[in-house]
Amino acid sequence: MKEFKAEGVHLIKKDAILGLKELEENSFDLAICDPPYGAASKKIWNYDTEKKVNGFGGDWKLNGAEWDMLTSNESFTMTFSWLKELKRIIKPTGSIWIHATYHNAGFVNVVCQLLGLEIINEVTWYKRNAFPNLSKRRLTASHETIYWVHTGNEKNRNYRFNYEDVKKAVFSGDNMKFADKQLRTVWDIPNNKTKQELLLGKHPTQKPLRVSERLLMISGIKDGRLLVPFLGSGTEVIAGLNYGMDCLGFEIDDSYFDLAIARAKDNIHKSETISK
Repeated sequence: MKEFKAEGVHLIKKDAILGLKELEENSFDLAICDPPYGAASKKIWNYDTEKKVNGFGGDWKLNGAEWDMLTSNESFTMTFSWLKELKRIIKPTGSIWIHATYHNAGFVNVVCQLLGLEIINEVTWYKRNAFPNLSKRRLTASHETIYWVHTGNEKNRNYRFNYEDVKKAVFSGDNMKFADKQLRTVWDIPNNKTKQELLLGKHPTQKPLRVSERLLMISGIKDGRLLVPFLGSGTEVIAGLNYGMDCLGFEIDDSYFDLAIARAKDNIHKSETISK
């Protein structure tokens, strides 16, 4: 088994569901989940790499990645399996954040209800710089869904909410949030990643670091434990380390696992350099 361990971080190359089954009950404070959406197809769309489109943050590509090619039945079964484990693992005072699109959002919603997981909020992440729809057969997708979930119920709502921190916050580029105003369920966050975020490599569904940073501001716990079942390029772990949480992540793909390790090492090195 491949793994990487350092202060505050433990990354394991392993199927997420198998890894989750080995974790103790009520052992983590927070989980951020970016599972396969089941959105990929065998059709490969490529926007001309020589043609730059202002505001779109890079070349447009949709690849039929094997890890994201799930049938509806597989997607539902997989969603049920990992959420059932998270209900056991995440403390009643903790939270589960789940990224979704229309391909899997319905499954997540239904499974949460089946398992007795309460959805605190359904967040719409609005992408002003969404990529164009090249098929010209449907509207341009310009948002994703993020579910905020807790493991208790309506009689046991003990989950952490850093309300004052969030209310005071101002997020650069978000035209819907102002200082000393409550954060709404529509977030205006450009999908661009910084050069630093892509310096060591990238993942096709990589989220901007600022998204995970916001999730942690809302429900993160300093010195708590963060679980990332679908590690990908490691963005959520980087955010967790910066916030001051101990992070555990699982990833099954060799190349992305190596990328996550490289990013974690780079982040640790920079943190050590700054602290000297």
